[in-house]
Amino acid sequence: MPRPIRPRNVIRIGPVQVATYYDGRGREKHTAACTAPRCGFSADYDSRAAAEIAARTHHCPVR
Repeated sequence: MPRPIRPRNVIRIGPVQVATYYDGRGREKHTAACTAPRCGFSADYDSRAAAEIAARTHHCPVR
């Protein structure tokens, strides 16, 4: 059974949350995930700066 992801250092930029976590191999990863309804955007990055840029430039699709 995989280990649960324990996010730390979570910030919110608009509707997007950026968090840092350790993957299954012990490497530090960063994720950006949109919390808006029906958006579905989320991505993992190797650097915190890349995740924050993705959060700042994200635009939810019009539905």
